[in-house]
Amino acid sequence: KPVYRLLRTLPDKLVAAAQQVGAAITDHLGEHPEDATLELQELLFESLAFCRLAERFGDHSLCDLTRHGRGRAVLGLRNLIPGDFLAARFNTAHSVVLFSATLSPAHYYRDLLGLPDNTVWQEVASPFAAHQLEVRIRSDISTRFRDREASVEPMVAAMAQQYQRKPGHYLAFFSSFAYLEAVLARFREAHPEIAVFSQTRGMPEAQREAFLARFTPGGEGIGFAVLGGAFAEGIDLPGDRLIGAFVATLGLPPFNDFNEALKARLTARFGQGDDYTYRIPGMIKVVQAAGRVIRSPDDEGVVVLMDDRFAQASVRALLPSWWSLGNPIP
Repeated sequence: KPVYRLLRTLPDKLVAAAQQVGAAITDHLGEHPEDATLELQELLFESLAFCRLAERFGDHSLCDLTRHGRGRAVLGLRNLIPGDFLAARFNTAHSVVLFSATLSPAHYYRDLLGLPDNTVWQEVASPFAAHQLEVRIRSDISTRFRDREASVEPMVAAMAQQYQRKPGHYLAFFSSFAYLEAVLARFREAHPEIAVFSQTRGMPEAQREAFLARFTPGGEGIGFAVLGGAFAEGIDLPGDRLIGAFVATLGLPPFNDFNEALKARLTARFGQGDDYTYRIPGMIKVVQAAGRVIRSPDDEGVVVLMDDRFAQASVRALLPSWWSLGNPIP
């Protein structure tokens, strides 16, 4: 099992060694240009890039070490706040336009990207209308880790109820493969009459294509997938190829040493470490996954958000403004 450790400072000896490697390769190629193999050039460029990043190391960065057994380790030099690098570029530009379907909330991107306080934000009206998407919140379900086992039965019932109400193709998103597999096994046992198919760990390209090929016009069945994975963004299933989605997670990043270190840095800098580390990135993934349902002005569908926290005002505020949120189902 890999052993992960945060480092308080950069390993000076390694940085010095990387500098020496870069200098030695540069000198050698200057005298022997015929030795400029692709591998040697890549080593040179990577050494130089690492040294440049090391020179800029500060509270916007984090250094960690992951050991993979004896003699094998990966050193990570990670940028946590890109704004420290981007702000100077923005300040020298006459004007800058940033555009994205998920460039919200404004303060989150302003802080992390280093945008000026007087940045103008314009939310363009969605081409979709509220009547196209029915959004339902199941506040009787908790997907918190301590409640996972107890959540399986009501989750299976909620999915089957919606499917029986309107058969068709659905996607169900979960926070992990373990959670997905637990719900999938129970769903198959309780409702063998409903076709189901699932994303698998390390799914090769051919199997991913076969998974998407199941979503034929007029077809029926529920596809199980992991939030943030290959089927949660960047796919288009218009019309009745996909008529609904179940989201059984807030998409929160895992609670681990790295994310807690990130939270501490963002709290110290912006005072919103919990939101910036966990809640907002998670909800961005939720919105992207739910966005698979409505892909054109003619589409109609349903999104079922299966967690009581979706009923919280702070969470609802992170959902698209064009969604019509009814009262949570108790």
